[in-house]
Amino acid sequence: MARLALFICFTLGAAFGPRTLRAAPRRGAATGRVARTAATMKVGLYYSTMSGNTERIAGYIADASGVAASPVAEASSADLEACDGLIVGAPTWNTGADDMRSGTDMDDWLYSTLPDADLTGKKVALFGCGDQAGYSGNFCDAVGELYDCFSERGATVVGFTSQDGYEHYDSKAVRDDQFVGLLCDEQNQMDMSEARTGDWVGQLKAEGFPF
Repeated sequence: MARLALFICFTLGAAFGPRTLRAAPRRGAATGRVARTAATMKVGLYYSTMSGNTERIAGYIADASGVAASPVAEASSADLEACDGLIVGAPTWNTGADDMRSGTDMDDWLYSTLPDADLTGKKVALFGCGDQAGYSGNFCDAVGELYDCFSERGATVVGFTSQDGYEHYDSKAVRDDQFVGLLCDEQNQMDMSEARTGDWVGQLKAEGFPF
């Protein structure tokens, strides 16, 4: 009887006693699987505005691209260098001027902040607003100044557009018979601006802009 009791105790202990848990396989170097984080591209969308027209175009760009728009005064040279791509826009108020053409805080920013940034190899897209009827000989001149200033910092300007469909006779924003960016006329062609913007953002994507 004593032997039977001892046998039962031994059997139950083996069946229900403490167990050593097997560690779950670790994911990572031990199993040859390495976690990867997808690189994300960063695009800065900056603008200056006088009457609100350029801000509205920046809003269209933001809606079409998913990039948040900010006033250019908020952008430091370090912010610019941290971006993979830049979209920058301004109106033209000081028509006919050799420089400082926008009449906004963009003017000082171009010559105080931008020169401290090294934009070598970065893609930059430009946009602006003007009045073809009132200033047909200086339509969106400020965008031409943006082109010159960003090119001097080593940037590659993309997003050139055709002059077809506009009613101006001269603009400092023209290079090789094309506008150096997206030009909008909120005075005379407001109903065309949103579609032009959507087409332009699609063009930038096709040109490999880092959205």
